[in-house]
Amino acid sequence: MGPLEGVKVIEIAGIGPGPFAAMLLADMGADVVRVDRTQGVVADFSRPNKEVLNRGRRSVAIDLKHADGVETVLRMCEGADALIEGFRPGVAERLGIGPDACLARNPKLVFGRMTGWGQEGPYSQAAGHDINYIALAGALAHFGRADQKPTPPINIVGDFGGGGMFLAFGVVCGILEAGRSGQGQVVDAAMVDGSAILMTMMWGLRALGVWDDERGVNALDTGAPYYDTYETSDGKFVSVGALEPQFYAELIERLGLAGEDLPQQQDRAGWPVLRDRFTEVFKSKTRDEWCAVLEHSDACFAPVLTMGEAGDHPQLQARSTIVAPDGTPQPAPAPRFSRTPGSIRRPAAWPGQHTDETLADWGFTADELAKLREVGAIR
Repeated sequence: MGPLEGVKVIEIAGIGPGPFAAMLLADMGADVVRVDRTQGVVADFSRPNKEVLNRGRRSVAIDLKHADGVETVLRMCEGADALIEGFRPGVAERLGIGPDACLARNPKLVFGRMTGWGQEGPYSQAAGHDINYIALAGALAHFGRADQKPTPPINIVGDFGGGGMFLAFGVVCGILEAGRSGQGQVVDAAMVDGSAILMTMMWGLRALGVWDDERGVNALDTGAPYYDTYETSDGKFVSVGALEPQFYAELIERLGLAGEDLPQQQDRAGWPVLRDRFTEVFKSKTRDEWCAVLEHSDACFAPVLTMGEAGDHPQLQARSTIVAPDGTPQPAPAPRFSRTPGSIRRPAAWPGQHTDETLADWGFTADELAKLREVGAIR
């Protein structure tokens, strides 16, 4: 019984940020129904679907190019709190399931739109991916080391942090407001906007004159030797983030460097000297040996773990951060709630796996389902 128990959401199937937003809502208890295509999909109900991004919701297969399929979605909107889609601007309207059509059926509906560039502007109709959105947002330029080209941080910043997370946040905000006003609205979630706002603190530091546009020279972008990763003697890596003076002092003490004549922490001219010394020291022990020295301290330390290693770490095990329902490892729902915790309600569905069951729950009769199937509107 998560905090969104009772909320009903229609997800028009897409990739990346849209499914992530739908997963977040489902993890928190919303009844999310994924509308998949009827053509060109592969489904094998005899085995589990390991696309964990699609967990937690049921799937119906509806042909949105069939008039009866469009009518099916519009009828579902009558009983929904929100609908989310990730088409290019104008596509949902051309299909007949745009905001005007859906809100005409349900004036309280929150219509969530997920795009890369937003609903308007000179880029709005252009194709793109995470790397492009974070590039234009002023984020990608700051990932990477000095004198090296920008390094994409996989697709976490644009697709998921700047995209899906803000879509889910916007939908919940819209539902709360609709509960007060009785009116729905459109949520325009753009990955370029979300990626930009994730950089808010850096914009503030830049305004204060303590953040440089040059990559890899600042305290948080690998410019500072006390906020970086280091290789250990076994070819693995550790991370340190000793920003505050007291934490830096403890790091120096535990590294055995307290008695050495080293540059001061904030002496930028001395940073190369500190980095070379840190590199040498960390290379003298294995990662596990450094864990024994630095874990559970205020040195701001953690080993750099792969996905395959993370689930076995005692901290993540203590919080059950990585779980394995049906034997498939994946992150547990977040954040945690003391009274109405989220949960993984069901594994990822195959396209169309719950068409009859779900539409029946949403008010369609057996005769109506038979007719829709007969004309090819559902599968």
